[in-house]
Amino acid sequence: MTLLDQATRFLPRSTPRTVSGPTDEVVVVGAGLAGLSAAMRLAGAGRSVTVLEREDAPGGRAGQLSIETADGTYRMDTGPTVLTMPDLIADAFDSLGENMDDWLELSPISPLYRSFYPDGSVLDVHADVDEMAEEISNVIGPEEAAGYRRYVDFVSDLYRYEMNDFIDRNIDSPFDLLTPDLAKLVAIGGFRKLAPKVREFLKDPRTERVYSFQAMYAGLSPYDALAIYAVIAYMDSVAGVYFPKGGMHAVPEAMAAAAEKHGVKFRYGVTVESVETYADRATAVITSDGERITADAFVLNPDLPVAYRDLLGREPWSIRRLDYSPSCYLLLAGSTQTYSKIAHHNIHFGHSWKGVFEDLIDRKQLMSDPSLLVTNPTHSDPDLAPPGKQTYYVLFPTPNLDAPIDWSLTKDRYRDEVLRTLEERGYVGFSDAIEVEHITTPQDWADQGMERGAPFASAHSFLQTGPFRPGNLWGQNVVFTGSGTQPGVGVPMVLVSGRLAAERITGPDPAYRSRARR
Repeated sequence: MTLLDQATRFLPRSTPRTVSGPTDEVVVVGAGLAGLSAAMRLAGAGRSVTVLEREDAPGGRAGQLSIETADGTYRMDTGPTVLTMPDLIADAFDSLGENMDDWLELSPISPLYRSFYPDGSVLDVHADVDEMAEEISNVIGPEEAAGYRRYVDFVSDLYRYEMNDFIDRNIDSPFDLLTPDLAKLVAIGGFRKLAPKVREFLKDPRTERVYSFQAMYAGLSPYDALAIYAVIAYMDSVAGVYFPKGGMHAVPEAMAAAAEKHGVKFRYGVTVESVETYADRATAVITSDGERITADAFVLNPDLPVAYRDLLGREPWSIRRLDYSPSCYLLLAGSTQTYSKIAHHNIHFGHSWKGVFEDLIDRKQLMSDPSLLVTNPTHSDPDLAPPGKQTYYVLFPTPNLDAPIDWSLTKDRYRDEVLRTLEERGYVGFSDAIEVEHITTPQDWADQGMERGAPFASAHSFLQTGPFRPGNLWGQNVVFTGSGTQPGVGVPMVLVSGRLAAERITGPDPAYRSRARR
């Protein structure tokens, strides 16, 4: 037993702080995934919940665009497309006594990803360890396959040590991290840099890339991120990837419908302009129409800096100091063209890997040698497009708005670059086959309320992680939820964030651990 293990073994676990005063009536501002997760749990705990959403439908960043044509309707998700850890969604339904399968149809995606490399090789990523080891052995070799098996053991340990103590609970102080699992994370190298840690197991640059690109979700280069962020690779590439019938937007639609069945009141088309406060207690929210809506406690789902600055009228140092993740240029296309060699999710790597992150993060410029994601949702659900047509979700990482790029001038020029790159990467005829399209730039993300135009929120550098990430509790009765607060970015994390926000109001959910063990 190490000295750190001995020092942490007998430390008592502190009880997380909760809001003060009555909590019978709660207003949730924003019907994103985190706000919905919080609302469902609050309703399940007997609170009277009202959700105020500025759009005409739930979802927040997980929205959907519908475009009518003479042949039918294209439905295209405008936010996240990769769904992992569906048990976290199921638990939100469980908190209402509902079965997720009665509300939502999820299907596993196989392969999880198809990765394309500049040397012409292709590697399919599978959740099943034996199947993936065979794929690596066939494409690269048996030694790399053996290294992959050891890597799976490593990330599985990471997940086991991190989930309960560092992700799945409210953290009020760095001292809350002093648990035996911290000693285990140190022992297995969780606080080393991610890229060299991955290379201990995976020697080929192809496997190294496909099992470390997830650092981008955390807003960091794998050369700068801590190895603990390989836990995202576990969620992403070991636990499996799923797709909902009807697209990703079907998830918030189902969550809102279940919440409404259990008494949650939804008011759409209502924009909250400010939170009325007296000292450090919120008393009401004020809408753009001048309506004053009172409650005992308030959950704020807008992007954290926006919630502080625009709603609370405050910008504490903990918010001003934040560094933000890269952004992205998103092209949604409804198309007449089908590509037989692609899967649902496709990653196309350029020649340079480290150079991608140097461009985006260090130089704050557009990628000179792009790596990109192409998702083909109609590969799994043809009903998302008119008969015989396809939808494509093309994501190019870009710098956030800290870069000196005027997107009003760059938007159309970069579209030409995106289409040229797609044609070069095998999407022959892509430009001519587009019937409908929609483009989102970093400036558009900012206009939607995302600080610095960064849909992945503040970066998960060491001093912006865990207890050092902005907390989810302000004053006596305001709770934040979403990717800007603890535990962080990604669909699984914001779902957890919703539960943690609810527990700031209700106290720890006594049934959660038993549900999680089922």
